[in-house]
Amino acid sequence: MSLLGLGLGGLLEARGATLAKGGGTFGRAKSCIILFLGGGPPQHDTFDPKPDAPLEVRGTFRPIATKVPGIHLCETLPHTARVTDKLAIIRSMTTDINAHSTSGAFMLTGYEPSSKVENVPAGPQDWPSIASVVGALKPSERSPLSSVVLPESIHNDGNIVWPGQNGGFMGAPWHPMVMNCDPTKVPIRIEGMSMEEGMTHARLSERFDLLTQMEAQFQAAVRSGAAAELGHMRQKAFDLLHSDASRAAFAIERETPALRAAYGDHKFGQSVLLARRLVEAGTRLVQVNWPREGTKEVGGSPLWDTHRNNAARVRDVLCPQFDLTFSTLIADLAARGLLDETLVVVMGEFGRSPKINAGGGRDHWGSVFSVVLAGAGIGGGQIIGESDRIGAYPKSRPVRPPDLAATIFHLLGLNPAHEFLDPAGRPRRITDKGTALRELIG
Repeated sequence: MSLLGLGLGGLLEARGATLAKGGGTFGRAKSCIILFLGGGPPQHDTFDPKPDAPLEVRGTFRPIATKVPGIHLCETLPHTARVTDKLAIIRSMTTDINAHSTSGAFMLTGYEPSSKVENVPAGPQDWPSIASVVGALKPSERSPLSSVVLPESIHNDGNIVWPGQNGGFMGAPWHPMVMNCDPTKVPIRIEGMSMEEGMTHARLSERFDLLTQMEAQFQAAVRSGAAAELGHMRQKAFDLLHSDASRAAFAIERETPALRAAYGDHKFGQSVLLARRLVEAGTRLVQVNWPREGTKEVGGSPLWDTHRNNAARVRDVLCPQFDLTFSTLIADLAARGLLDETLVVVMGEFGRSPKINAGGGRDHWGSVFSVVLAGAGIGGGQIIGESDRIGAYPKSRPVRPPDLAATIFHLLGLNPAHEFLDPAGRPRRITDKGTALRELIG
């Protein structure tokens, strides 16, 4: 066990106690889907319109009524407006960090990073991501896949991978399974986890047994942690290939053409459909990252990073994809009876600046932005917190990443105060003194 980076005490701590009961929503979620809109969605042009602000703040979009009287969204989200009775919208989220990678690490882990500058590379000292913690401490009971990230990891220009996306200092046993794939191309092939043509399960088992024997001799000689981590990841891939239910989840071509079209015939939409199939097959947590594709369509802004031509890119590219996919996911989960036991979280690393810049864009803004939750028994049709008149700072009920992480953990049945032992035997708390939002957990 020490070769896997987890001592016996840590294993017992991870699997053991401290799952304190805490209200009717504790553990209500059997699974979780996180939609991470990398780049920073503009709160003014999505979930927090400011129609009374000056033109250089409110922009050209108008608010629209929703299914819930008194709640308005931006006109860019007409489909989402029809499912607001199932949504809880946080309008006072804040990190106070304006750098993609470090604000992103704060959101993805719930722990404030030591550095707040841009392009801090990922490293073995990183705090484990929310996806890592859930996969390690609340593993799936029905699938070899406990925590999955798809269709790719998150990185800045220059392929600089963000910190806070894996098991960090807990090592490979805590890493979520990153599935690099393009679900628009069927049958789906997962990079590094698809059997070659002509390979049978019997032949695969024989090769795996032989490889295991060779690695056992190698590890006995070198006692390499890196070698142990490689073996652990290979075991995960082997378990996946032998799991009928998990392999079937990737067959999204079995869905009706109408449903596939409703999710959207783009990489994000089909990735979200794949996420729904994975949680249906027993995966505990699936994080879908907005893919870096089609970034030159309007103004050259990658992802949601709309420094130029914000209105055109939001109107013509970003919101049409998100709006249809997200609303379809909520409706699909509800129709299948899965919404009440599946937590859905929509977030980015930060928001966009109140004032539209000279290039018609909005710049990085970590002072206030919006996050949306649904499912898992939380009350829909509600707004949590409020931003000020121009959407620049929290006006009431500021919410920070540790609070969001604590809420996610609570709903999934993990006590936010739970402690685990790191490889050095030191106790670590899964949240940085975060408090689950009472409006959501009761």
